[in-house]
Amino acid sequence: MRRTTTTAPIQKRPFERRRRRPTPASPAMNRNLWLLAICQGLFLTNNVTFIAINGLVGLNLAPLGWMATLPVMAYVVGGALSTGLVAHTQRHFGRKTSFQLGLLVAVLSALLCCYAAYSRNFWLLVTATLVAGYYNANAQLYRFAAAELALPSFREKAVSLVMAGGLLGAVAGPNLAAGTRGLTDVPFAGAYLALAGVALLAMALLAFIRFPPPPPQQAHNGGRPLGQIMRQPVFVVAAAASALGYGVMNLLMAATPIAMQVCGLPFSDVAIVLEWHVIGMFAPGFFTGHLIRKFGTLPIMGVGLALNLVCVLIALTGVEFRQFLAALFLLGLGWNFLFTGATTLALTAYRPEEKDKAQGALNFCVFAVLAVSSLASGVLVTTQGWTLLNFGSLLPLALTGLALAWLGLGRRRRRSL
Repeated sequence: MRRTTTTAPIQKRPFERRRRRPTPASPAMNRNLWLLAICQGLFLTNNVTFIAINGLVGLNLAPLGWMATLPVMAYVVGGALSTGLVAHTQRHFGRKTSFQLGLLVAVLSALLCCYAAYSRNFWLLVTATLVAGYYNANAQLYRFAAAELALPSFREKAVSLVMAGGLLGAVAGPNLAAGTRGLTDVPFAGAYLALAGVALLAMALLAFIRFPPPPPQQAHNGGRPLGQIMRQPVFVVAAAASALGYGVMNLLMAATPIAMQVCGLPFSDVAIVLEWHVIGMFAPGFFTGHLIRKFGTLPIMGVGLALNLVCVLIALTGVEFRQFLAALFLLGLGWNFLFTGATTLALTAYRPEEKDKAQGALNFCVFAVLAVSSLASGVLVTTQGWTLLNFGSLLPLALTGLALAWLGLGRRRRRSL
């Protein structure tokens, strides 16, 4: 008896019938990321301009000379004090609303700085920069928000791309300060007005960014306690590398103009050195994420640490223009590798519902060390000298190296079990 079989028509699987969505080749294809990168650049424009003018305005208004840098320190201290409040607003209002609140504070504090300059009120200037620290703490979260705007396979590149937006601030900040210095009868009052305009521009751009909604469980479950999150080795190393790496960078960068002046180098040389330093800080952002994706987070952080060590060694060989130039460029490059790597590493230390308190704790560590290094930089370079300052920076770099080795050995040990 002949056996007959009927063959059913071959049907396509559902995923074959649907049009496949193209996978982006890089986070550069994401419009949201580009807009956020521009917002990062405008934020750095604010920071660079503040650093450039607050000390000079403070010197003009301060009752005592040593108080001149208090407005600069107040900006960092305000950021440290605002981390908890920023975490609260991020958790309850979401990324976009919280970021817009930060920019609103930037507008109001810039106007308050302008009024302080007009009224020659030093303590009002210090208060205004302290309030501006809320914007500083808020915008420091742009790099974490970048990871949420990209596919998981591209989050390293997203973080580095947004950080690369700082190049805009490197160029715009000094030029903004110089171009608006004489805009009014009061020196630099026009610069503060311009910064209010920069913040308004950032608000307009941020309105076009679509941030993903918070996870549903966030409203009901805050995740693990912060203490438990912070006790994880990966969190400890990410926080230590971020804070110590940023602290060393700030310590040496802030002391460089003073050291070069003491060595008799002209201000034009100082400007060139700082320009290449800032380029080293942000230009690698276009490829750091790719390197992290290819070689891993810890190896790239190790390279950043090595670059910082080479920076110190070059700085110890002499005090001529070429030594300052090479050392500060490598310092910026090393900071980028170390800080971008630490940010990427931190993303693995917490769950989505824990991101606000975890990121707030990370930023508090960074701001606390920055506040100390801002004060120590001027004191050490004027009392102990450039050479001893560089020797002193080896201690936090050594601690960072020990932290990276500890995490790397722990991971290797777990893989071997």
